[in-house]
Amino acid sequence: QVQLVESGGGSVQAGGSLRLSCSISISGYSSPCLGWFRQPPGKEREGVAASNRGGGTKYADSVKGRFTISLDNAKNTLYLQMNSLQPEDTAMYYCAVDRFCATIHFVPEKYNYWGQGTQVTVSS
Repeated sequence: QVQLVESGGGSVQAGGSLRLSCSISISGYSSPCLGWFRQPPGKEREGVAASNRGGGTKYADSVKGRFTISLDNAKNTLYLQMNSLQPEDTAMYYCAVDRFCATIHFVPEKYNYWGQGTQVTVSS
């Protein structure tokens, strides 16, 4: 059973920062991928950042150098630190879990569990 609860979204001006959190309750899955996706208005959902329990990470080109994904195993919480935010980062952000993940990826159909989403709005 997996439960995901996101928090930390909000409104910020361009150049600002936000940190998203996703409380993850996972039992029985030893090799999951943990990812952050976003869906801008009127667009497809896209992968932003993903990680596995071993510390491997993957980032979309558009966020490299600005966003950082991290996992606090003790707190069972996945974070997305977002710096230098731009209006094009405006979207609904979701955390997600792929229960068995050999290679970190951004294929939404392979992520089995999703959070409810948290809105991020960046104004110019």
